[in-house]
Amino acid sequence: MDAIEILKQLKDKGVRFTPQRQAILEFLLETVSHPTADEIYHHVKAKFPGVSLGTIYNTLKMLKEHGHILELSYGDMSSRFDGNPQNHYHIVCSKCGKVADLHRPLLDINQEVREKSGFIIMGHRLEFYGICSECQNDEPLN
Repeated sequence: MDAIEILKQLKDKGVRFTPQRQAILEFLLETVSHPTADEIYHHVKAKFPGVSLGTIYNTLKMLKEHGHILELSYGDMSSRFDGNPQNHYHIVCSKCGKVADLHRPLLDINQEVREKSGFIIMGHRLEFYGICSECQNDEPLN
């Protein structure tokens, strides 16, 4: 789904969209870097110097609540945001924190987990951790 379709859906739901909010959405749809709120803020601030960090957080919260983005939390690391809201896997660099999409079919394990746990499974999140190629090139692994 592109920004115009998302904006139309949100407008139909009564969500007001400013140029700053549109810039946040467009940045998330265009990037594959899974940026933090701070990175989004610096990107949008270059176009809209008056934008506040509060606008960034409020817009991210709204887009997440409406199902247009994913928030990826990693414990003590800052949350990262993904403009692709479809369930998919990620791989995280344990050295620099880079997050990348892993393009592969989802594992079909929800039924098995439900049977073994008794839980009603609403979805799952699977992430891989390793060292990205840039960090591998920076210094030898011990």
